[in-house]
Amino acid sequence: MKEKDLIISGKTALGIELGSTRIKGVLVDYNGNVLAVGIHDWENSFINGIWTYSLEEIHQGLRACYSDLRRAVEEKYGVTLTVIGAIGVSAMMHGYMALDAQGGQLAPFQTWRNTNTQQAADELTELFSFNIPLRWTIAHLYQRILDGEAHVEKLSYVTTLSGYIHWMLTGKKVIGIGDAAGIFPIDSETLDYDAGMIEKFNQLIAKYGYSWKAQEILPRVLAAGEEAGTLTEAGAAFLDESGSLQAGIRLCPPEGDAGTGMVATNSVAPRTGNVSAGTSTFAMIILEKQLSKLYREIDMVTTPTGFPCAMSHANNGTSDLNAWVNLFGEFAELMGMKVSTGELFEKLYTNSLKGDPDCGGLLAYGYYSGENITMLNEGRLAFLRTADGAFNLANFMRAHLFTSLGAVKMGLDILMKDEHVKVERIMGHGGFFKTKGVGQRYLAAAVNAPVTVMDTASEGGAWGIALLAAYLADKAEGEKLEEFLDNRIFKTMSGMTIEPTPEEVAGFETFMEHYRDGLSIEKAAIESMTW
Repeated sequence: MKEKDLIISGKTALGIELGSTRIKGVLVDYNGNVLAVGIHDWENSFINGIWTYSLEEIHQGLRACYSDLRRAVEEKYGVTLTVIGAIGVSAMMHGYMALDAQGGQLAPFQTWRNTNTQQAADELTELFSFNIPLRWTIAHLYQRILDGEAHVEKLSYVTTLSGYIHWMLTGKKVIGIGDAAGIFPIDSETLDYDAGMIEKFNQLIAKYGYSWKAQEILPRVLAAGEEAGTLTEAGAAFLDESGSLQAGIRLCPPEGDAGTGMVATNSVAPRTGNVSAGTSTFAMIILEKQLSKLYREIDMVTTPTGFPCAMSHANNGTSDLNAWVNLFGEFAELMGMKVSTGELFEKLYTNSLKGDPDCGGLLAYGYYSGENITMLNEGRLAFLRTADGAFNLANFMRAHLFTSLGAVKMGLDILMKDEHVKVERIMGHGGFFKTKGVGQRYLAAAVNAPVTVMDTASEGGAWGIALLAAYLADKAEGEKLEEFLDNRIFKTMSGMTIEPTPEEVAGFETFMEHYRDGLSIEKAAIESMTW
């Protein structure tokens, strides 16, 4: 069928992902071919010490993204989008969305970026003998309990952003297992929250006398391919302001951006891995067996089908890098030059390839917020150099590109050097890899392994959740997700693979020596820069 006919007949899948700086919708056919894209840019706010988005921003942003997609379909194909085969919602993982029995918000939404949960994370890690990162939903919930916040006794539903949007659209309190793994530890055998840890948590909080138990207020866990509800009349009206979208459309389980990144890079089977690099940067390595011990630097999560997965998650990625590019854009404008943002990124990124393998002794920290891997609960932005450092534009940009991978590399080093985890392929996706052959080359040097970037890499997690929706809508009887991806989606797709040179690997290792040594400077900056 032609693309227009597929849209008219509803043989399509829509994925919408609420990322840190952009809400993106991608409409695909059942083979993953992109038919239309909708975009809405947004940004989090730091209010009363909390990184957050208001409900108004969430609602308006979601609708604006869908409206942009609907207009794109109308302009390109001359038809109105009324029916879709399946829809999937994804969002940045973790955080804390707290609702009462009527669905009202009880407390400000806390994103993954918040690190105000140290006591809770430490106590739960010890209780479970399982690493609970600061940004996990259960850490946020327990910290609210420890802080004596009055709203906790009124809780009826605690979820992530994707779970909240899915509930708005379907009325179903469910979550994909990948996103659930950032809420509470998962048992990969039962494909559910770990029952023993749930019981330990309930016993821990029993003294507070709440009327609820953990399993009663957390969303029900679903694996990829399971039915997760249908679009209600209210949900259709909420999403599509034009009133054209019909109710009754199936939805796949809502997922987090880590899970959609795995799908978008075909990294859902053991011995595969991917690195998603953008506002935050995280590496996902699918394991053949559990790690030998607990590491506070490593999150243990799952794929959208429940395979155990080791995650090295850095809260800070390219935000400071982007700020510097914007500064160069201001300079270009001051000099009377009209340069697009895309051209700025391409020129500056590509020029960094002329820099020294170790960035000429330059060092930077793009810590907008705290960083779990380096055990810092706050962040400060810093650029450092010695008098004899090779200070030029190429090294300056190279250092900021390298440091975007710095924290995540520390976690990867644990997996590959200490745990000797085997990986046959690593895929890269996200804005960091948009300029061809630059970020990809630096990641290959960081992991000392070949890195592949598919032609679809820039579509990111929105494409990944669209593929999960397509899997729900059109999978064959008994077809596993990895089979669907191998045989239907990635079979004919092309990409580029880069292998690192010994000089590049050695240069990145030298940079990382400086990075580790300089963490004491970052700590001093946090203590000193209190204004």
